[in-house]
Amino acid sequence: MALQKEEYKMIKAVIFDIDNTLYDYDKNHIYGMKALADYCESAFGVSGEEMKRCYKEAQRIMLDRIRTDTAAIHSRLLRMQIMLELWEKPLFPHALNMYHAYWDTLIRQAQPSPGVQKFMQELKKRGIRIGIGTDMTAYVQYKKLSALGLYSYIDFIVTSEEAGAEKPDPHLFDICVEKAGVRPEECAFIGDNVRKDIEGAWESGMKGIWYTQEKEPPEHRYFPTIRSFRGIDVDEFLK
Repeated sequence: MALQKEEYKMIKAVIFDIDNTLYDYDKNHIYGMKALADYCESAFGVSGEEMKRCYKEAQRIMLDRIRTDTAAIHSRLLRMQIMLELWEKPLFPHALNMYHAYWDTLIRQAQPSPGVQKFMQELKKRGIRIGIGTDMTAYVQYKKLSALGLYSYIDFIVTSEEAGAEKPDPHLFDICVEKAGVRPEECAFIGDNVRKDIEGAWESGMKGIWYTQEKEPPEHRYFPTIRSFRGIDVDEFLK
């Protein structure tokens, strides 16, 4: 009987994006930027507006220098380095101090998306493998998962740093399937970004599910949606 139940189950692995899926990145980015602004004002007498202007300019320069769609484009340390170059300020100790002002504050403030921990608990009870498929560098994403208290549910992680490519590149999704140890059609991929997460997953043979961050999804859509992780019928979800 147990074997028949396992054969009936269509979804055997659920893979989550992290930022704006497992927690609200946009909200917590504001806290990180405030901490960075406070540091720059204290260390250099730079206003918050000037810091924001320089931060955007540093991002533009960084992207022009990297010239590839890889995890390096998310590096806040490189961005802080370029800001200091633009201001003609010493790299040491400021680059690392600015990096930690931003990320440590953002991560400290972050809270799991409502209901996601319970959802993961229910998935684990049913023997579902849980993975992460995320852009950004591995170190920061591991720090986020630890701070969110979700690490104990995670069976595997794939970052764009490991894949050498950002979503929606199929190579990242292929590694997710490989680590899940099941067929692509037996994987559900949940994320907030339609192009990167949802269309990328479907194009790789997985079931892409759009998490709309507690917002009402558009009336016309071409893929499954989850408005909230709260109250999900897990058995129905896995069919």
